[in-house]
Amino acid sequence: MQRAACAVDGDDQPRDVGKVVVLGEHGELRDAFYVAQNASARAYSASRFPPGSVPPWAGPVPLFERFPSLAGTAVSRILADAFRLRTPQGPEMVEWVMSTRSGPVRINDEVRVAPCGDHVLLTWERGDRLHMAGAAQRLVRTCWAEWNLGDQGVEPSRGFRQVLGLADDIAVPALLDLATEATPDSLPALYRTLYDVILRKYTAACELRLSSNSERTFRMVAEPVRIAPGGLVWAVRAVFIDVTSDRRRREAAQHSASEARREHERVEAVAEIADVLREAVLPHFQDELDAFGLEAAAVYRPEAREAGVGGDWYKARELPDGRLLIALGDARGHGLEAATLMAKLRYALAGPAYTEEPVERLTQWLNEVAYADGDESTATAVIARCHTERSLLRWTCAGHPRPVLVRGGRATQLPAPDGGPGIPLGVLPDVTYTAAETPLEVDDIVLMYSDGLIERRPTDPDQDRDRFLEAAEHCCAEVAPDAGHAGLQNYVERLVARLDGRTAPTTRHFLPCAGSAPGRRSGEVGPGRSSRRAAS
Repeated sequence: MQRAACAVDGDDQPRDVGKVVVLGEHGELRDAFYVAQNASARAYSASRFPPGSVPPWAGPVPLFERFPSLAGTAVSRILADAFRLRTPQGPEMVEWVMSTRSGPVRINDEVRVAPCGDHVLLTWERGDRLHMAGAAQRLVRTCWAEWNLGDQGVEPSRGFRQVLGLADDIAVPALLDLATEATPDSLPALYRTLYDVILRKYTAACELRLSSNSERTFRMVAEPVRIAPGGLVWAVRAVFIDVTSDRRRREAAQHSASEARREHERVEAVAEIADVLREAVLPHFQDELDAFGLEAAAVYRPEAREAGVGGDWYKARELPDGRLLIALGDARGHGLEAATLMAKLRYALAGPAYTEEPVERLTQWLNEVAYADGDESTATAVIARCHTERSLLRWTCAGHPRPVLVRGGRATQLPAPDGGPGIPLGVLPDVTYTAAETPLEVDDIVLMYSDGLIERRPTDPDQDRDRFLEAAEHCCAEVAPDAGHAGLQNYVERLVARLDGRTAPTTRHFLPCAGSAPGRRSGEVGPGRSSRRAAS
């Protein structure tokens, strides 16, 4: 683009000379004669416009006839103001499009106009570089300035005001005025930076906030400007970088890290409590059931270290009437809340189990306890009584996977009670449960387990069950369980390890198991007591 000015030979700025010939009734420019141009203006036109786009220069010509698109730009106004007021106008950015045979050409220049006798001088400077410099400062939120310490003069960059958020009608602050503009919390760092730059002659940096734009934080990096090496500091040059977003991200990261630490501490505390709770409520089988011709073993693997214990629970104990209570359950949820519900249900079962009521009634009472505890208090369970004198296991199922019987190396899932398995505990009140009866033989193993042991996504439940049965048979054929608690414990450990090899680290495994003492016969253990194995 071109800018008007009085033609001065030897000046390398693009210049054109124009004399305004027509002003409107309100002083607006109707047109101007384009009467002369210097060598730089001719070179600019030759480099900027495609050949043939601008007619060859043949002397004065109306400006808007030669460049019609200029008529709708700020050039008309500043030409009229310069001619009418006889004062320099600009600089002002002017952008226009010139149509050429090869397509439109976008022009972006900084224009100045000054009176020159009876003419006006239109001067332009390539505005793309200036515009890009200003745009770059705006995009990356960076500006700079140089302060002269002798006369307190300041030379700011084009984007200085915009980046720092300074109003157009406020003078660019002198170096010492920065302290007035700075917020109180920024002053100590600003003073240290200026001291290091001016007196110690170091490059220094600080974070700065201005009272006029206190929501933004700037990093100021300043250096001394000296005329000669080792001489006095005559000026201070500084770059300002808007680091507000970086600081907010850093604060957010620190907050997240702090929250993560607190959550980790909370999880550690929950895990510690859960560990204590687990030790308190889950039995450690040794040989306490040997007197009944039974052995018991269990494998418990919580979902994760953070949980420590879940909602799984199991129970095996002698009752006053000589029978044995064997139970397994899985409370809804994970972590401490599930463990709390688990403890409630486990202890709730302890008292009623001492009555002579059948397991159907015990399961119904446990359902009422869970239902009364609240909407979220649901659980699944298998409740069983082992009648050793009859070698019989009577059990109910409340929405839980049915036990598996291993007999003679073959594993089968026990048939459901008449009417099918009952619904989970705590879902509905006044639910009636029915019991199934399973005769036991010597060396039988009954496996009770939680669903986390066998479930694999995206396989269906039948595939999960078949995989469990295959693993139970494989482990039995691989190494037959030896007599005593250690042999049974080894068997279930190997079974869980085989199934665990296909699971994710967060899968929860739970396998109480009990079996009758091998090779014994009725009456060997004591009067009226069976020698059969029962496992859960």
